[in-house]
Amino acid sequence: MSPWLVFAGVAALLLVAQVLYDRTQRAHAIVRNFPLLGRFRYWAEALGDPLRQYIVTGNDEERPFSRDQRRWIYASAKRENNYFGFGTDNDLEQTPSYLIIRHAAFPAPDRHDAAYTVPGAKVLGAWRRRKKAFRAPSIVNTSAMSFGALSRTAVEAINRGVKLAGAMQNTGEGGISPHHRHGGDLVWQVGTGYFGCRDERGRFSLERFLETVASAPVRMIEVKLSQGAKPGLGGVLPAAKVTPEIARIRLVPLGQDCVSPATHGAFRDVDSMLDFLERLADATGLPVGIKSAVGDLAFWEELARLMDSTHRGPDFITIDGGEGGTGAAPLVFSDHVALPFKVGFAQVYSVFAARGMAERVVFIGSGKLGFPEQSMLALALGCDMINVGREAMLAIGCIQAQRCHTGHCPTGVATQNRWLLGGLDPTLKAARLANYLTVLRKDLLALAHACGELHPALVPLERFALLEGLRATPALEVFGYAPGHGALPAEEQAALRALMEA
Repeated sequence: MSPWLVFAGVAALLLVAQVLYDRTQRAHAIVRNFPLLGRFRYWAEALGDPLRQYIVTGNDEERPFSRDQRRWIYASAKRENNYFGFGTDNDLEQTPSYLIIRHAAFPAPDRHDAAYTVPGAKVLGAWRRRKKAFRAPSIVNTSAMSFGALSRTAVEAINRGVKLAGAMQNTGEGGISPHHRHGGDLVWQVGTGYFGCRDERGRFSLERFLETVASAPVRMIEVKLSQGAKPGLGGVLPAAKVTPEIARIRLVPLGQDCVSPATHGAFRDVDSMLDFLERLADATGLPVGIKSAVGDLAFWEELARLMDSTHRGPDFITIDGGEGGTGAAPLVFSDHVALPFKVGFAQVYSVFAARGMAERVVFIGSGKLGFPEQSMLALALGCDMINVGREAMLAIGCIQAQRCHTGHCPTGVATQNRWLLGGLDPTLKAARLANYLTVLRKDLLALAHACGELHPALVPLERFALLEGLRATPALEVFGYAPGHGALPAEEQAALRALMEA
């Protein structure tokens, strides 16, 4: 036999063996979904650092998340070295509104456990004295991402991951699936389609709502008014994506487009919305809140007024920034509708603070806040908890391919394609999500200690400034806050310090 034939045969066997190995290994979704070819990504990534100065984009140029941001998330999720050497490569004096944290001359002593536990800043449901009021065990939790938009393996990975990290998973408006039931606590989001709690005509059904709550570890209910990705719009899951499982979970017909309207049918204005929230809270004892992007301020002024005068109200308010969102949307809505988080949240908080109502609500922030400095600023502005969405997706394998809307996500995160979602191992990715959440809490604690405090929500807005050239403008001035705005009440501060010192 010709030596060349032997060589070719051996090479072919090696290639087949490599393909079989790639398809059965669970560490890398890209390699598993695209045997051999997927390895080119990692080779290119390995060569990226020494060649980056000759490549088009720099470390901070890509959007929505820069290369440096993604590297930090990936390294944190994998428990690799997430430090960066040789100083910052950011141009501090030329970057508009560059965030600076003013550290203390005498930092606080480190106080933490192995899990870097950081509880929520306020007790959910305390103002309305809900039967099942509680303080969230983690100040960082995952944002609303539905089964349907995400694959079953991604939803399972997130649920298992929040359990490991002692956090909570927001279900998104697609209902509670079997993949949400792997031990992680849930925030059940109820959207305009009332998926999982609707009758045959698509109207809200309290009976089905209570059945679903009783069947899962639901800790709080979030009524979605709008989201940062597509504020003011409903949504459509095309008929081709409505699998028998999704139809069963959402209580919708198989083979038809699954439509969530732009507005709710169970209420029509702020007053009737408050009645609806109280109805859900009375029936379950759970904290009940709302989620919205920020547009018309008249809505928030009316909400604060009625909360003050009628003593009804949401237990928590999740503010989603217009720059955030995991959902697909028309470009004009993604780019130009709803205020970005910092601007929107500051305006809403100021409305509530003017009426003395800010202390009665747990504020949750969402919209590219999954990095320590952004979370710290959100907490100083008045947030009590933080949600992370796309950052959680990156932690479980997303590579920012930006093909979520096509159904062809190459890493199996945002797809229902069986081959592609088979590349995502939920057990391995759960550990990576837990690592990321833990590292984020670790860095929040480190920043708090550097500012002389024991809990990140205790760091005041006075510790922040924004650089414009050679001028450092106090954050209080930038956001139009009065001194003390954004700070917790004295009794809440004392409770947090006692928790962190215990």
